[in-house]
Amino acid sequence: MRKILLEAPVYTVEAALRASAFGIDRLELCADFGEGGTTPSAGLLKLIKSKINTPVFVMIRLRGGDFVYEQEELVAMRNDIQILKSHGAEGFVFGVLDEVGQVDKAACQYLLEAAEGLPCTFHRAFDITVDKKIALEEIVSLGFKRILTSGGENTVSLGLENIKSYMDWAAERIIIMPGGGSRSEHVHEFKNHSAFQEIHASCKGFRPSKSRFVYSKVSLSSDPEMFKKVLTVDEFEVLKFKKAIS
Repeated sequence: MRKILLEAPVYTVEAALRASAFGIDRLELCADFGEGGTTPSAGLLKLIKSKINTPVFVMIRLRGGDFVYEQEELVAMRNDIQILKSHGAEGFVFGVLDEVGQVDKAACQYLLEAAEGLPCTFHRAFDITVDKKIALEEIVSLGFKRILTSGGENTVSLGLENIKSYMDWAAERIIIMPGGGSRSEHVHEFKNHSAFQEIHASCKGFRPSKSRFVYSKVSLSSDPEMFKKVLTVDEFEVLKFKKAIS
């Protein structure tokens, strides 16, 4: 029986260490959970790599919002790839679109060259492309190793059948990795498809903040409740996925 790889996005040292200890196969290191992931610091990556052997792919996304970038932004993203590569990144996660919802092939190639052969994932920018079949072919031709997708919908649950279609279109030329609200039961939905190799799942949980002081007059987040808790990885959620893929 083939092994299904489980990838989890992590945003903190704590989450990375827990994910590794619980048996997650690969980490996607990000910053800014509220924006769906942006580029983390090199210092964070360096520390994590000094403590665990689990492979770490790093998100390359300069900011939240759209995936249409100015040239200066692309230069900064390329610089990030080079810096993070020097600190142990084993792969990168990014995607660039043009103004009309198509893959920006030139911009993607510019970033891929900086990765110098390390595997790259085209992230969920794919889900907002205007034509998924054309986008998939372009991503394959560029040399990306996988596409992270929720099936062109907000969640894997809604995009389930679309993801299966993408797997058929890909014909094993590129890995189609379901992600975006993934649940352990989704593994069973995909398991019979021969192209199903990996799944991306947050396995997230929250623990209470250790701060015993609360200053109610000031809120430093769009969600005031986030100041009272810390994003981490839930062992029970990981176990559910590990059981499903075993």
